[in-house]
Amino acid sequence: MKTNGARLLESLGIPFELHEYEVDPNDLSAISVAKKVGMPPEQVFKTLLTTGGPGTYVFAVIPGDAELDFKKLARAAGLRKAEMVPLKEVQPLTGYIRGGVTVFGAKKPYPVFVDETVILFDRISVSAGARGTQLILSPDDYLRAAATLDGTAQTADLTKDVIHAAATGGHA
Repeated sequence: MKTNGARLLESLGIPFELHEYEVDPNDLSAISVAKKVGMPPEQVFKTLLTTGGPGTYVFAVIPGDAELDFKKLARAAGLRKAEMVPLKEVQPLTGYIRGGVTVFGAKKPYPVFVDETVILFDRISVSAGARGTQLILSPDDYLRAAATLDGTAQTADLTKDVIHAAATGGHA
């Protein structure tokens, strides 16, 4: 299925693969998507719409197995604070439903902040703009395409630090 995200990438001459998979409406997690597209969860990036206050919206794009650190995002975006946009507002603001949000072809171009780990991979997977369809492309191409939207697409440390039990002697 050709999506707005795929059309945008084509218009920019950016190579990508479309990967379709069976959707389980009860499990829209990036971990589940990763299994279905055959990629590690850290290479399947989820797109979250956040707000820094009335009328201020920012996309945070983070690995599927990570949790967004709102303080780090706020710092990177130059906001006082950041929080998730309520689910009921996501579709009116982006045109996309949960499980299908992408920065490409959203109703408005919001600044895009991508977790810095994106550069560790040859290819990443992001939603194509519809549940059950992923775009697979290089991180450089993703960032280049995202930057064409409103000029703001940058990488930053956006995820909560994981404290491994082994490193702390079993105490986290």
